[in-house]
Amino acid sequence: MFAALFAADDEYHNTPFAIQCGHLQLAEYWPRVKLQDEVRVSSAVLAATAESGIAQWHVTYQVASEELFQIWAESAGTNLVARKSGDPLPRMILDGVLLAEFEGNCCKKCQIWWQHAADVLSISAFPRPPSPTDHRGSE
Repeated sequence: MFAALFAADDEYHNTPFAIQCGHLQLAEYWPRVKLQDEVRVSSAVLAATAESGIAQWHVTYQVASEELFQIWAESAGTNLVARKSGDPLPRMILDGVLLAEFEGNCCKKCQIWWQHAADVLSISAFPRPPSPTDHRGSE
C-alpha cells in the first residue's frame, strides 16, 4: 500500500542517512509502522507547486513492541535506553518537515527531517516532575 504512492524509481529518505529506493525497499520498511498503536497525525502544507510540496507534520504514537523500542533506541539514542524489558513502553512524539517531489500522481522523492521525544509523562512507571509550589504570601 505505502509503496504504491511512489514512482518505480523513487527515493524515500526516512532520515538524511536512511534512504529506501524502489518499491521493494519501501515494502520492507513499511511493516515497522505496524509496531505502533494509537497513531495521531497532523500536518500543514507550507508550500506547494504542481511538482513539489513542503509540509510540517506532527505524529504521536504508542510504541507497541519491544522490537520497535529497540529500533528507536539504537537508531536515535535516548535517555530511556536503561529501560528494562517488560517496563512500560513509551508514547513517542515526532515533529518534522517533509519535502516531496512528484511525477504524475506518484511521489518521485520524499525527504523528511524530524525530531523525536518520548512522552514520559504518559507512562506511570516513569517519575513525573514535581508540581510547582505556589510561594505567594509565604514571605
